[in-house]
Amino acid sequence: MSSNTLKPLYGKTLNELQEICAQLAMPRFAAKQIAGWLYRRGATEIEQMSDLSKANRAKLAESYTVGLSAPIKVSTSADGTKKYLYRTTEGAAIESAYIPDGERATLCVSSQAGCRMGCRFCATGRLGLIHSLSVCDILNQIASLPERERLTNVVYMGMGEPFDNIDNLLKALEIMTAEWGYGWSPTRITVSTAGVGRELKRFLDSTSVHLAVSLHNPFHDQRTEIMPIERAYPIADIVETLRGYDFTHQRRVSFEYIVMSGLNDSNLHIKELCRLLNGIKCRINLIRFHKIPDSPYFSPDDRRMVAFRDALTAKGIMTTIRASRGEDIKAACGLLSAEDAKK
Repeated sequence: MSSNTLKPLYGKTLNELQEICAQLAMPRFAAKQIAGWLYRRGATEIEQMSDLSKANRAKLAESYTVGLSAPIKVSTSADGTKKYLYRTTEGAAIESAYIPDGERATLCVSSQAGCRMGCRFCATGRLGLIHSLSVCDILNQIASLPERERLTNVVYMGMGEPFDNIDNLLKALEIMTAEWGYGWSPTRITVSTAGVGRELKRFLDSTSVHLAVSLHNPFHDQRTEIMPIERAYPIADIVETLRGYDFTHQRRVSFEYIVMSGLNDSNLHIKELCRLLNGIKCRINLIRFHKIPDSPYFSPDDRRMVAFRDALTAKGIMTTIRASRGEDIKAACGLLSAEDAKK
């Protein structure tokens, strides 16, 4: 089989590796050995898997490859943020953002090339959906990151809507948190969604990782104008689903709120946010709007951001202003578009 028709092993769950071993008449325990090489020992070639017999390595290599690929470009911000450009197994371009901050280092990963949600304030949304990422494509952003050993957290807040690729998202999370995989604590991982309600319960019931909901406006009609998904999955219904879950212990839910001057930053918005989220233990992360070409929106000044934060905090909702990182290299929230690939 030619090298470009080999299938990637990276991104396979333990069950899937056991199925491969059965198909190739390899012992069942070999699946855990392969998983160890892939997810713990950093093998980039099947030949490195030295505790597999030479015959079994040869069998694997006939149909499979590890499947990792290095980033094709890196851009570095004045604030230390790095934006990595990757090529997916289907040939599309995606970006992820590495954000160092003292002892903490976060990677913002993509789950799709492009996005079909069409949020008006987001550069990725303007691309439309090119394709959903395979599990290998998702995890390759972590595995092939030059700073991988420094990573403390991963957030699914890059290109795409994670719940629009729910099957592969859940497999990636299983690999990241399983004992036979990365072995990470779920508390190191946050998944963001614009509110794909049909998948919300499945995600909450299947995982223990943190959830971030892109809210951006508490009023149905106004949210619909900037987030078409509101028509299918109203934010009020999303919040009602969340009321059935416990967010008082290790798992957190937060609400992301991109603040746009004159659009969603009035006292009426503060009052409605408090009504909507009443009774849910959560936090709101305020994010400055980052300008994209031909956009009618603007970020309020620092004084207004602080006033908005303080008003929500005074009403009992923990509210923070997220620092903008990587804006000069278009790595900040809402700016990822893999534009460098076109160049």
